[in-house]
Formats: sequence, structure tokens, C-alpha cells
Amino acid sequence: MQTYLVGGCVRDKLLGLAVKDRDWVVVGSTPEQMLAQGFRSVGKDFPVFLHPTTHEEYALARTERKSGYGYHGFEVHAAPDVTLEEDLARRDLTINAIAEDDDGNLIDPFNGKQDIKDGLLRHVSPAFIEDPVRVLRIARFAARFGFDIADETKALIAEMIDSGELNHLVSERVWQELYKALQTDKPSLFFTSLRDVGALERLFPEVDRLFGVPQIPKWHPEVDTGVHVMMVIDQAARLTDDVAVRFAALCHDLGKGTTPDDILPSHKGHEATSIELTKDLCKRLRVPKDTTTLAVKVAEFHTDVHLLFELDADRILQVLEGVDSFRRPERFQQYLLAGEADFRGRPGYEDAPMPEGEAFQACFDAAAAINATEFIEAGLSGIAIGEAIRDKRLDVIAETLIAYRRTV
Repeated sequence: MQTYLVGGCVRDKLLGLAVKDRDWVVVGSTPEQMLAQGFRSVGKDFPVFLHPTTHEEYALARTERKSGYGYHGFEVHAAPDVTLEEDLARRDLTINAIAEDDDGNLIDPFNGKQDIKDGLLRHVSPAFIEDPVRVLRIARFAARFGFDIADETKALIAEMIDSGELNHLVSERVWQELYKALQTDKPSLFFTSLRDVGALERLFPEVDRLFGVPQIPKWHPEVDTGVHVMMVIDQAARLTDDVAVRFAALCHDLGKGTTPDDILPSHKGHEATSIELTKDLCKRLRVPKDTTTLAVKVAEFHTDVHLLFELDADRILQVLEGVDSFRRPERFQQYLLAGEADFRGRPGYEDAPMPEGEAFQACFDAAAAINATEFIEAGLSGIAIGEAIRDKRLDVIAETLIAYRRTV
């Protein structure tokens, strides 16, 4: 029985990154022998065990054979005679097919170390085409490491698209890969890489349609909508680790890909469409409820933060109530971050001041400070208290706006 470190931990070590989880492959053993040594079985689809002391994962060396469609359409063979090289050969990319023995020696039969040096994402074997999730994974690695996809791997992906293999992706896996991609420092590379290989149209048609669509001249005359949205999600990544905000930034302008140009200047046409497309996307990918809600609210109200000094107090209060700011102040903070990312998603505005954000925060703070106590003490009750709170909030918002308008 021999054990080797494999996969991401070896790759990240070569990249000089912190190694979070260590995975092992075991050659020359059986499930019975693993259990006899105190390992605990946790694998459902193939033999994986947890070490009795470190609780790290140890998987028996195995081969896989395509037997159906999608992620689960494989037959697994794990036996003592499966070699390390055979196990590495079933992996997706050369950079993930490197092993390290107990003495620190690298076993690199597919030249993954060289591809790391060259910044290339290259498939290990033609079997790459057998798992549609790999298309999403390779785009995610492009976003995480800033690597390019090898031309021969692009050709394989084109085969997968033509064969309809991507149609067998399940929603949960798409969302899982998207979620991880949005956690990277430059999530735009996930989408531009998918677009580069022709997969964006199949996987995220709402995003693909944005490329080539002119922006409204008043707002972003320098770039088209697709480029703008890519800049916005990268700005969101600069501003916050919150994936919900980054996802909302992705969805905020989806309506511009389908809304006729003649109604774009009003904003209302594409905002309504953005709301519906965001809902459809979230339903298709089974996006968590809170993330969905934020994305829909940002799609509905994102232009208001830019127009703040042109709005009246009543509209500002409508936005605050629409975002559910008084009950969920953290959502208002998320909304402001998405708005700031939208503002900064233009050439030359990446580090520009945004007084509207500060003023909107001040309006919220002033309005949130109003509560029922003073009105109860004044003898009001029932519905009259709610009406009085709203009137007072309108007054303090108006006063705050006046003060901030004098400074800009």
C-alpha cells in the first residue's frame, strides 16, 4: 500500500498558495484493508475514507468509464492493481494530475508542472469530454489563476457543445461552480472564458446576450453592456467577499440584452425585464432565497442610487422600503455595495468618489432613527402611528438631501 498527495493541494503548493485541504490517493489497497487500519468509509459513488487521526480524505486509486450522460454517468473501477498513473489519467486538467510521494518527489506524467509555469489549462486526455462539469471547472480555474485555456482543450469543449453534453448539467452543479467562480478575485474571467469557448450562450444565455449591446450614452458610453457587467462584477469582488452582492452585480443589467433600444433611455423597460430574467435565472439554478431576493431588488432599484440627487424624498423612501432596509439593514448595505460596483464598472471610475452612496446612507440613517416611541407618547395609536412614522421619515430624508445637495 502506497499513499500520495494529489490534486489541488499539490497544484497550490507549486503555485505558492496556501494549502487548505490535503487529498490522498491510495495505491495497492482494498476497502477491507482500509477499514482494518481504522479508516472510516465516507464514499458513496467510489471508495473514499477518512484518516482515523487527521480526518483527511484517502481515495483508492481508480479508473472511470463513461456509461451514461452527465456528471454521474460513470462506472468506477477501484482495485489494488490500479496504478497511480492510471488514477491521474482520469483527472480533468494536467495541473490537477500531479502527485507527490512521502519524500516530496513529484509524479507528473502529463507535464502539469510545465503548464503551471506557462499559465495553461490543458486536458489530461480525450476523456475530458465525458464530464460536462469540466467546462465550468476549467472556466473557474481560469478566473482563479488567470490562466489561458489551451487551444486543443478548446477544441474538445467545442465537441462537447456540439454533442449536447452540456444539456445534461444539473442546476445544483452549475450554481456550485458559479458560486465558487464568484469567490475569485476576478470573476469576469469565468464568463469571458466560457464565452471564448462558445459555452456562455448555452449555460448563461442571459449574460451572453449582453455583449455587443450599447450602453445608454448618459451612463457608460465607453463600453458595451457585456463589458460593463464584467467590470461591475470585478468591482464587486474588490469591494466585498459577499457572493450575494457579486451575484446581484452580475444580474443588475440582464434586461438590456432583450429590451428594445427605443425604450432603454427610460430605464424602466430594461429594469422590468432585468427583474424577470433574474427571477428566471435564479429559479433555473436554484439559487438560495436570500441571494435571489437581493439580486431581484438590485435589478429593480439599482439606478436609484445613481440618480439620488435627482429624486424626491418619497422615491427614496420607496426604495428603502422596497429593499426592506428598516427590517433588514444588512440588505441595504448589500444594495449600496452593488450600486457602488455598478458606478465603478466604467473605465476611469474605478477609484472615483461616489457621493450618492454616502448621501443614501445618511438618508437611511436619518429615517431609521425614527421609531414609534415619540408618537405613542403623543397619544397616537394604531394605523396613525405608522402614518406618522412615514411622514417624519419623509421630512428627515428631505432635510438630509438638501444638506448633501449643497456639497456636490
